[in-house]
Amino acid sequence: MCGIAGLIHRKGKSNVGQEMTSMLQALKHRGPDSTGFAIYGEPEKNTFILRFKVAEQEDLDGALKIHEEIRRRKDAVNQTLKTLGVKVSELEDATEYAFRYVIQYDGDMKVLADHVEDIDGAEILSIGSGLELIKDLGDASVVSGAYGLGDFTGTHGIGHTRMATESDVDIRSAHPYWAYPYNDIAVVHNGQITNYWLMRRQFEREGQRFVSNCDSELLAVYVATHLEKGHTLEETLKKSIDEIDGVFTYLVTTKDELGMAKDSMAAKPMVLYESDDMVALASEEVAIRAIIPHEIDTWDPYDEEVRVWQA
Repeated sequence: MCGIAGLIHRKGKSNVGQEMTSMLQALKHRGPDSTGFAIYGEPEKNTFILRFKVAEQEDLDGALKIHEEIRRRKDAVNQTLKTLGVKVSELEDATEYAFRYVIQYDGDMKVLADHVEDIDGAEILSIGSGLELIKDLGDASVVSGAYGLGDFTGTHGIGHTRMATESDVDIRSAHPYWAYPYNDIAVVHNGQITNYWLMRRQFEREGQRFVSNCDSELLAVYVATHLEKGHTLEETLKKSIDEIDGVFTYLVTTKDELGMAKDSMAAKPMVLYESDDMVALASEEVAIRAIIPHEIDTWDPYDEEVRVWQA
């Protein structure tokens, strides 16, 4: 019974970090295990935001050994970036185990990602010119406070509150999912994909990488590979309804778009609000009302419905 939410501002920037925090906190009852955000700021030319972790929250048991190992892994990431000629202009320790780097790099992003993830315990959460992907255990207020999202200004974002049903309660299994190694693509999902393993093995044979056993990660890989082949986001979402089996409602963001798709049974809820200035959608209307205090009209998208909005 996970909760998903998204919003996009059509005429400029807003405090997306606080807005997404309020929306996801209103959906806390749908998923108390973890919370995740994919939020989009102002891109800068030849500059990327690298978010990565070198441990799970549950690893911090107070033992000195793990804290020393975390420092060793971070040092190894720093050395790897230096060897690849990556310029790090800003470093932030979001938590003891999760980090945010602002980097300049004109090489192959997959080479960079592969080298970082060759380091034992290191996992990239996202790379993007606008995207910043943050996820951790706890509700929205806890995660947002720990990662300082309250002042984040941007154009759009998606988020997820998770109730773990078929995979572990850890950061690796939390949403959103970034599609390695593609810039600025993130997905949140409510539902179940029944042909997950069949499609995953097909993608793995094609060289795609998965970091979890959560079926939702398949959607990120699916969308990214189709966009890479030249399909539009709308075409990709429509194609997914025919090729992906199960019950699902999911949201996708790129550097300047927000998309939504519902399967043919439309069993997973979605409520939509749309105005000239913004679009907001969520598993329940209470999340939209958390950021729009005045009276509003909402509606429920139909089965097999696909929508795409531009920032």
